[in-house]
Amino acid sequence: MARAGSAKAQRMERLQAELAQGRALHISAVSKLLEVSEMTVRRDIQQNPGKLGYLGGYVVPRGMFEPENSYTLDMAADQQRDAKRRACEIALRHVRAEETIFIDCGTTLIELVDLIPNDMRLTVVCYALNVAERLAHKPNVTLVMLGGVYYPASATFFGPEALATISSLGINVALLSAAGFDWARGATCAHFHEAEIKRKVMATASRNILVIDTSKIGRLRSVLFAESTSFDAIVTELSGDETSQHPAS
Repeated sequence: MARAGSAKAQRMERLQAELAQGRALHISAVSKLLEVSEMTVRRDIQQNPGKLGYLGGYVVPRGMFEPENSYTLDMAADQQRDAKRRACEIALRHVRAEETIFIDCGTTLIELVDLIPNDMRLTVVCYALNVAERLAHKPNVTLVMLGGVYYPASATFFGPEALATISSLGINVALLSAAGFDWARGATCAHFHEAEIKRKVMATASRNILVIDTSKIGRLRSVLFAESTSFDAIVTELSGDETSQHPAS
């Protein structure tokens, strides 16, 4: 066990030295450099979120993204609450009765759950415990909870069964959240398993709506899950601001 830990530490030291000048290396190049599998590289990144990130297939050093080591739902819930609620009021326009929608994890879209009228009939797919708890009180919502292993940091579930369930559903609208958004890089989140769910849902849904408050714009987190052009609309709190186009330079 000590030998394995030592090998991991040596890999981290070598990789950090390679990335010290602010470089980014493709994961396949890192795999060859360290003489380990790409799966091992991903595991090393996951276990060192304050030092490394993974963006669009590239391993990047701290400083090119914002780590979320200290992120908790309780901390996030109070941040930008009014802006989140306003963004969700606008996003609610994309929700139509009798449709199947997906609601992402985090604290932004919790506000949208509260805004769903009690008399609106919907099928709602989710994988976050805090979202499911709120939806369970909606009398006309059919709740589809994706299963798997529970991840307490984000109160989410993930596993092969979750991905299989998504493939079997007809999702009209996916309402997605992001911990960071950059027009050039795209939408990012803090956890690898969240990114897998988001990508799978986006490949399945007829319409993909990103819902964020403007404090997220210009930030990068450790895992890229979609380019900015992948969304049918990007909704913020700014007076009905809704766009799927890159802003004019």
